[in-house]
Amino acid sequence: MSIRVAIRHHTKYTYDRNVKLFPHVFRLRPAVHSRTPIEGYSLKIKPENHFINWQQDPFGNFMARVVFPEPATELQVDVEVIANLKVINPFDFFLEEYAHDYPFEYEKQLGKELVPYLEVKEQGPRLLEWLEKVDRSERNIVDFLVELNQLLFKDIEYSIRMEPGVQTCEETLERKIGSCRDSAYLLVQILRHLGLAARFVSGYLVQLKPDVKSLDGPSGPEADFTDLHAWTEVYVPGAGWIGLDPTSGLFAGEGHIPLACTPDPVSAAPVTGATGKCEVEFEFENRVDRIHEDPRVTKPYTEDQWQNIQALGYQVDEELMANDVRLTMGGEPTFVSVDDMESPEWNTTADSPQKRALAHNLFLAMQDHFAAGGIKHYGQGKWYPGEPLPRWQYACYWRKDSHSLWHYPNLLADPNRDYGFAVDDAQRFMVALCKRLRLPDRFVLPAYEDAIYYLWQEGNLPDQFDPLEHDLKLDAERKRLLAHLQRGLDQPVGFVLPMNWDWHQQAWHSCTWSFRRGHLHLVPGDSAIGMRLPLEVINWLPADKREHHQPISLFESAPALPYYPPNLAPIEYAQNDEVNETESFVQTALCAEVRDGCLYVFLPPLTHGDQFIQLIAAIESSAHELNMPLVLEGYEPPKDNRLEKFMVTPDPGV
Repeated sequence: MSIRVAIRHHTKYTYDRNVKLFPHVFRLRPAVHSRTPIEGYSLKIKPENHFINWQQDPFGNFMARVVFPEPATELQVDVEVIANLKVINPFDFFLEEYAHDYPFEYEKQLGKELVPYLEVKEQGPRLLEWLEKVDRSERNIVDFLVELNQLLFKDIEYSIRMEPGVQTCEETLERKIGSCRDSAYLLVQILRHLGLAARFVSGYLVQLKPDVKSLDGPSGPEADFTDLHAWTEVYVPGAGWIGLDPTSGLFAGEGHIPLACTPDPVSAAPVTGATGKCEVEFEFENRVDRIHEDPRVTKPYTEDQWQNIQALGYQVDEELMANDVRLTMGGEPTFVSVDDMESPEWNTTADSPQKRALAHNLFLAMQDHFAAGGIKHYGQGKWYPGEPLPRWQYACYWRKDSHSLWHYPNLLADPNRDYGFAVDDAQRFMVALCKRLRLPDRFVLPAYEDAIYYLWQEGNLPDQFDPLEHDLKLDAERKRLLAHLQRGLDQPVGFVLPMNWDWHQQAWHSCTWSFRRGHLHLVPGDSAIGMRLPLEVINWLPADKREHHQPISLFESAPALPYYPPNLAPIEYAQNDEVNETESFVQTALCAEVRDGCLYVFLPPLTHGDQFIQLIAAIESSAHELNMPLVLEGYEPPKDNRLEKFMVTPDPGV
């Protein structure tokens, strides 16, 4: 893939009288060694009455020597270059064995040929002081050049300087600012001090606006751009001349088109010449135009094609609406790492810490873009054979109407952050939530790890083995055992509130869960406590006495979702209110626990979006009262056409 561009360079000198134009030399033709393919070139000069002779200077650069036989009131130069910008890898070269590491010495014959490029012209105190910062220890020559170029780039700021000539190295280092030619000349002298042949390059720099913004660095220009530029080339045996651009700190690429390469900057000036004495007005313009672009991954369509596609899409939408057709579309855009092509998670496996971090960043960016006022839900996705647990799933839900589902984004916690919460904070949250759900807080149960199981497991450890004193880099079971023993098996892990929606009373209801062992002991494991509730040992109720509710049909019409203000007022529930717990027995529960200093709320399964909206409002209001950011996990919201969602999940390689 490539982009063909036209570089147009216009320069005009307007004089206040007829003046004599002495011979001029123009170095405005791309050099023969340009790595960017040049497909066309033209040079137009006014006044048209002139004589032009194309020559090559002693260094092989093209130059046009122009003689003007008559006086003139203006001098105009127009250059057009057609270039094919194919991506160039600046590191695509081999090295002679002896030049693989810095420092090295050029072979005798090569050294003679490079004499003009090894001449040191400046040895000022600031230059010598700067050279002391350079690490001259033996290492790969490419690494050495990259670090040297970056070092100078960080020390010298870039400025546009219209005055002719080049600053001395001392002046540039003292001011710590310079034009591209000042930095290029300084780097030439630095390289020569370090024993490397270097030359000064003047040329065109072309920078095109990228199709997409960069994820992890500067995105480049906001619009296509070209201008005269200057950089440095260093000679490395095997590789030849390598371009270094100290203005950007990068190696020269396809956008660097050399015009003249010489030992001294004065010999590389784009235009040299003289006129008779006069007043002059100067104008110039540089622009780049795209002539042809191949379709590519980041820009598969032209702007006209994309507008046609969008217009067709709107037309299809109108016809579907006019004919009352419901269209469901499903799709899974997949993403890969921009800089990691080798790790297993980007080839064959589904999960890794790096993939989770990238997915979470994408998830947060998508929420900001699509779902202001939505909730973040950290749940479980698909469970595949051979994998110990279901895969993670980051989901975002928001209302389709104009109302917010969640009003305070700062109360949706970052699961990777330690907020300093303890298990007592989970209990305080549950008490506050009960007031908003009009439920007695006596129904809230502490949840414990199964001490009998873990004592049995500890008893099966080898003799003389203290799990609290060993780094258990073994299996997951022993790591889990260590965590539970360090916390203490007599301490609650979290709190559980049995709850469901009472369709007869149109209110939340709860009940007492009783256990033969007296307390709620979780199923052994390290998943969220809502996943480990011992539902099979709760006080037994015949199946015909249990409530069964069907989820709402997605095809039946539904009224607008209820709206709740940001803060639901807590309601003191009369603790002596009678509750027929046999009749109101529920098998589902909301859970709260603290993991790594962060509060997690495990949502129960619900069948209707209206009740889910009310529960979320009560949770947010409780969190706001206590100033407790929390993470929502557990069951997803019920399927409801009035809610919108997206999910980020892992798959093998993507």
